[in-house]
Amino acid sequence: MRRRVLPALLALAGCASPVPPPSLAVPVATAAVAAAEMAVPAAAPSVAPPTASGDMIFDAWASEFQGRALAAGIRPEVLSREMAGLTPDPRVAGLDSRQPEFSKPISEYLKGVVTADRITIGARRAADTPMIGDIEQRFGVPKQILMGVWAMESGFGAIQGDLDTVRSLATLAAQGRRRPWAEGELIATLQIIQSGEFTRSRLRGSWAGAMGQTQFIPTTFLSTAVDEDGDGKRDIWGSSTDALASAANLLAKAGWVRGQGWAREVTAPAGFDFGLTESVSELPAWWAAKGVRPADGKPWSAADATAKAQLIAPTGANGPLFLLLPNHFAIRKYNNSIAYALGVGLLADRVAGASPLVKAWPLETPLSLVDRMTAQRALTALGFNPGGSDGVVGMGTRKALREWQKARGITADGYLSSDMVRRLKAEADAA
Repeated sequence: MRRRVLPALLALAGCASPVPPPSLAVPVATAAVAAAEMAVPAAAPSVAPPTASGDMIFDAWASEFQGRALAAGIRPEVLSREMAGLTPDPRVAGLDSRQPEFSKPISEYLKGVVTADRITIGARRAADTPMIGDIEQRFGVPKQILMGVWAMESGFGAIQGDLDTVRSLATLAAQGRRRPWAEGELIATLQIIQSGEFTRSRLRGSWAGAMGQTQFIPTTFLSTAVDEDGDGKRDIWGSSTDALASAANLLAKAGWVRGQGWAREVTAPAGFDFGLTESVSELPAWWAAKGVRPADGKPWSAADATAKAQLIAPTGANGPLFLLLPNHFAIRKYNNSIAYALGVGLLADRVAGASPLVKAWPLETPLSLVDRMTAQRALTALGFNPGGSDGVVGMGTRKALREWQKARGITADGYLSSDMVRRLKAEADAA
């Protein structure tokens, strides 16, 4: 980790010296020259200008970035070396600006995550990965959850990405859409290189700068990665022990509660108020009073019974329902996606030997980008604010949809189906 050395402030105490006699006094002009010389700032660090890439936007950004990198403590020779010959990566630029035309339904996503192969591999790796028991004991995160993260992030280390992290983050920064974030991650990458822990050639990853078996972004690597195998390097690329301990450390820092579960599949009675989804967090006993019960009929563990839980209906009232415990939200600190956290948790449950869900996922129709944007614009026109019309169905869109559904006497589960899109458009067109 880079150390910052602050200049020492020297205070001189004591009585003032007597004024020298006129014959020894320093001439006024000479004193002024000496003071001016002392006031001249030290020369700025010499850093080679970035090589022209031929892309005007990228080159303008690269020139401006040098000053910010130097101010952040990157040494001139490191900056000159790593910026030399740097060009934007067109693959990264294309992936960052691309939004899927069709949104993959969460049911299809999860069916592709919780597969027989992954369950089998996860169970085997949970049994034979070196030091996994020590990692579980140290951080309090179950090994099955770590298997779920490992599977989701890199297919148990098989798919880590092979793009140059410096180039990928420079490309994202130059594009400007996420410039402050990308520049911060790029500076963190340069700090890793400058520290000598890893060379640039080892810092390979995804187009978005995520690296290694557990896909850490550079700032997370600096703050959270762990040298669990004791070889002096936090090798999240080549050491599954380091990678899994680092993931466990991330989840522990995110608030993982030792001994508690992450979620529970539940059922709700007829006429249940689905407007309560994604809103209130209450104890399982509070939900039980409203008729919400574990789907498998088994009691809550003592630890889970004391945890406040939030209800979600990811595929609507007719699909599986879940009460989310605090550990679900710790997983979301890794990737803030309900689908991702469900994938990690459900895969972990199956690796631990749990049965499949009691209620099967429904058959969903993929929604096009136009469908999603149309629904958001209709909600806005009808007075229900989804927070924009970017085609991303997030918390704001689901909340607005629930409010509209409740106002229209429809089951307020916040699930945007093709039928909801049709109804919203028809009402907005008629308004």
